[in-house]
Amino acid sequence: QVQLVESGGGLVQAGDSLRLSCAASGRTFSTLSMAWFRQAPGKERDLVGTVSWNENTYYADSVKGRFTISRDNAKNTVYLQMNNLKPEDTAVYSCAAKTMVPSTQIRNYPYWGRGTQVTVSS
Repeated sequence: QVQLVESGGGLVQAGDSLRLSCAASGRTFSTLSMAWFRQAPGKERDLVGTVSWNENTYYADSVKGRFTISRDNAKNTVYLQMNNLKPEDTAVYSCAAKTMVPSTQIRNYPYWGRGTQVTVSS
């Protein structure tokens, strides 16, 4: 089992930056592929990006160039640095974990955090 706890959400203004953290426990973190997803009100959950065990990253087109995913295996933590935030980035952000290679598909992630709210005002 893997437990995931997100933190760092909040209310910011358009153009601001925010860094989310996701702390993992219960399994050797360095063997996990991690992902960030987000769900806006009334919309489906969408992929933000992924990071593999060896720090290869993938980003959705909507956040490419603005968001950066990183991981610190010594701290069992994955981060989502969000820059130049826009009102359309408002959502609940959740981290997810899986073994082996990353996936862009929600159904392939068995472990999920509860999420943290990010609200971007215009």
